[in-house]
Amino acid sequence: MQTAREKIRELRALHDDGLLSEAEFERRKNAILDAEYTPGGTAAPAVPARHGTELGLMAGQEIGPQNRRYRLERLLGMGGMGQVWQATDLATHAELGHSEQVALKILPPQLTQSPAHARLLIEEATQARRLAHDNIVRVYEWALDPATASYFIIMECLDGQDLDAWLAGRGPVPFEEMERIVRPVASALQYAWDRHRLVHRDIKPGNVFLTRQGDIKLLDFGIAARARDATAGLPEVPNAGTAGYRAPEIGTQQGKPTPKLDVYAVAVMVYQILAGRLPFDDTRSAQIVPEAPPGLNDAQWVVLQKGFAFDDEERFDAAQAFMDALRRAAGPTAEELAAQSAAERRAQEERDFAAQQAQLREQREQLQAEQKAQEAARAAEAAEGRRLEIQRSMELQARRKAEAQAAAMQKVRDDQARRELEKQRRLEAEAAAQVRKEQLRQQLIARREADAAKARAIEEERQRKAAMLKAQAAYKAEQDRERLQQAARNAAELAALMPTAASPVADPSGVLRDRFLDGTGTGPDLVLVPTGSFLMGGNAQEHEVARKAGSQKAWLERELPAHTVRIDRSFALGRYPVTVGEWRRFVRATAWEPKLDIDWTAPGFEQEDWHPVVGVSWDDAQLYLQWLTLMTGAHYRLPSEAEWEYACRAGSATAFAFGDEISTEHANYDGHFTYGKGVKGQVRHGTTKVGSFPPNPWGLYDMHGNVWEWTQDPAHDSYQGAPTDGSAWLEDGDRARRIVRGGAWLYQPRYLRSAVRNGYSAVLSNDVVGFRVARRLG
Repeated sequence: MQTAREKIRELRALHDDGLLSEAEFERRKNAILDAEYTPGGTAAPAVPARHGTELGLMAGQEIGPQNRRYRLERLLGMGGMGQVWQATDLATHAELGHSEQVALKILPPQLTQSPAHARLLIEEATQARRLAHDNIVRVYEWALDPATASYFIIMECLDGQDLDAWLAGRGPVPFEEMERIVRPVASALQYAWDRHRLVHRDIKPGNVFLTRQGDIKLLDFGIAARARDATAGLPEVPNAGTAGYRAPEIGTQQGKPTPKLDVYAVAVMVYQILAGRLPFDDTRSAQIVPEAPPGLNDAQWVVLQKGFAFDDEERFDAAQAFMDALRRAAGPTAEELAAQSAAERRAQEERDFAAQQAQLREQREQLQAEQKAQEAARAAEAAEGRRLEIQRSMELQARRKAEAQAAAMQKVRDDQARRELEKQRRLEAEAAAQVRKEQLRQQLIARREADAAKARAIEEERQRKAAMLKAQAAYKAEQDRERLQQAARNAAELAALMPTAASPVADPSGVLRDRFLDGTGTGPDLVLVPTGSFLMGGNAQEHEVARKAGSQKAWLERELPAHTVRIDRSFALGRYPVTVGEWRRFVRATAWEPKLDIDWTAPGFEQEDWHPVVGVSWDDAQLYLQWLTLMTGAHYRLPSEAEWEYACRAGSATAFAFGDEISTEHANYDGHFTYGKGVKGQVRHGTTKVGSFPPNPWGLYDMHGNVWEWTQDPAHDSYQGAPTDGSAWLEDGDRARRIVRGGAWLYQPRYLRSAVRNGYSAVLSNDVVGFRVARRLG
């Protein structure tokens, strides 16, 4: 009986000779692999030929939201997770006349038919955007196609083949070749765990890609495992992974996944690459011990068995440690074993090639014989067809004659019936006219009564709206008086702090501006923040609501322990985040150029001078503050994390400065989602102009939503040991990452709470991160 590998080699030979299309080759190959690796050894049912795709997509079709369209160029692959297409980014193409190709992973609607499933996939794609490693395929964004109701993920477009296809054409390979492929995979897994605490959970040859340039890329980082469990309602997937590569403990443990799941799958894949087969099926037990694969010495075989040990406590802690142990155990005879394995592989390939050529000749001879038989059958069918055509013509003439006679008789009967019907219709029409007359009279009476009721309702609604407008006007007047009084108090306090001639300019509302020393302009609008104390962090009641809205435990633990902070020195804070216009003035003055590929002038959505600037790293913000200090002679800096939360709360102790509920009338965020008892709202797909929403009680705008804002503090996992005087927490922590606060337009409302903390690399920029300036007084 032929093995799956032999069948695939025969298919590839037919494809190379032009007898099978690429799509047919892929379809048959996948059917053979499905039959080979079905649990229990039963073959999968034959896959019928498809003339389209399951989602109804075709080359040349455009998909995506209206403001970001993609044209499908060619189908790269398809399976249970949907389809992968090579596509052109039309937005980039329209602007430049050309564009780099991208890959679209289009998920079938059944995987995202519930909001919970869709949210999980979106969170996985958003998390995958953070992975920046040479051996992990780059995920750019996710989107929803309104025409097919399908979510799709925009990824880096790769040219080459996956390891599954590569192995099908190569068979077992020597240790050095295996190490060249698997070593980058182990490095990518180590990076994902060390930097982001992510476990892949679906390592297999189909998720390892070999490019034509010789690079190794790891695919589907967590997205496939997350989507396979169609009934999962929680973030953890109990049956993640693929049969044959799935660790035995999956489905039995309730804790968070660890890198040992990936170590097991990597060890199985090493065995498969070396031996050309899997060591176990998905029903393995602790007693099953497979045969040692070729090309390994005794020490390496011990290391490999430890890699896929049944008990996870016996495995290596990480895939990279496993690969290092394999290399150390190779010993001085590794090159000899590799040379011998390569010679045996070449001999086997030559034997396979000769067998394939013989089988191909036999198929060609059989095809010629079948063609001759078909031609003879077609000639016989043509003769029989001519005889039947003559017979049908004679039968048709006889039938037409009989039909003509029957039609004449039927015409006489129809004329008589028509006269009777016309008489009956006249009688019915007279009766119906009388009924309609009475109905019209009743309808006229009902319409008059309805018009009178409608007029009364309109008058009542007018009176109600007039009363509401009157109440709103009174409330607004009261709020305006309160802000003017606060502005006067702020101006008085500022005058007491800075009585010299170098004081900033203050307008009647109390907004401050520092003049440039050269007289060319002024700095950003500033608002005086008074001294006082507040409780920094989240509380149990607020955390309970946040958990129901989807907040994860690790995020909430960053806000603890809640502690009292005393702000003893007044300071001024930017009325708005730094705008595009203010940043452009800095760029022109200093000839600043970005070091990353995020274009602050075109972040992917419309921006004007009064929008908050994005695409600015923490290091870039420091350059701006140094320039602003030089231009004004005043000391500008980023606010500390404590100062930012104090100014955001503005004396409140609720989840937001304006209460415990939020809507898209208060801030700019993803209105598809709600918080607490709130309702869904508007989705704006980008930043809004500063000042578009009401300010907090201290006159500060956009403290919730629009863009995340840099603070001075390095990232810390909790408030344990944090200072209580409002100063920046510069000791310990991750100085490569800095705290950002406030949430952003792309995020759900739970991220906009006053207490939420997030960390981001200081050297990176993003289309959701900006900053706000702070100024020292006195």
